Amino acid sequence: MAMFEQMRANVGKLLKGIDRYNPENLATLERYVETQAKENAYDLEANLAVLKLYQFNPAFFQTTVTAQILLKALTNLPHTDFTLCKCMIDQAHVSFLPWQEERPIRQILYLGDLLETCHFQTFWQALDENMDLLEGITGFEDSVRKFICHVVGITYQHIDRWLLAEMLGDLSDSQLKVWMSKYGWSADESGQIFICSQEESIKPKNIVEKIDFDKCSGYSSRRGCITAATPHGTEQMSWNQGACHGQAAPFIPGPPPPS
Repeated sequence: MAMFEQMRANVGKLLKGIDRYNPENLATLERYVETQAKENAYDLEANLAVLKLYQFNPAFFQTTVTAQILLKALTNLPHTDFTLCKCMIDQAHVSFLPWQEERPIRQILYLGDLLETCHFQTFWQALDENMDLLEGITGFEDSVRKFICHVVGITYQHIDRWLLAEMLGDLSDSQLKVWMSKYGWSADESGQIFICSQEESIKPKNIVEKIDFDKCSGYSSRRGCITAATPHGTEQMSWNQGACHGQAAPFIPGPPPPS
């Protein structure tokens, strides 16, 4: 982490002003991305600057660095970092073309779609088939588990123990207990895990509408209606602005009551 903090100060200076778009800074920024991956650190602004430079300078595009940026963005779910990064990659690098060098990016985009749509079991299966993507990425799996626990925490009141273990990547019983303890979840003898009472999490909003009577009086003085009782039932009578100034207003009967 010491290397990351040191580089972060230098990179912060590079990202100020016109130097942000200087392609000569790409080498420094790319090393910074690799440092983030190794030390389990994260700097979205710098990573977006790298992708922007790739947009301006397509000849400098690096698949490995882009893959690392996308994987780091996935570790920050549920924030929208992954979508931001994905939108800054040229379609030529994400389309399904038979280029072996572009395969990592397509695979990561697929993994991201699985996570964003909460297909967690399928995500772990796909990741097992592409573990080479995580080479040099520290803490990726645990970061994804934090996101999954976040989704579980806002979705479930109770969940089966076996299902939670699958969603977190087929964890062993001891590993599952560590995550349960971290989030304060408890299990009963039937194999159910109590997450939380979602009713207690609901925070109703009190909507207060303030209407200034002075603003409404202008309209009500110009036109209004009253309901009066007659021998034939109730009828609506309306008055106009003239009636409010002592002038006679015609009587306008309302519609007859429904039979």
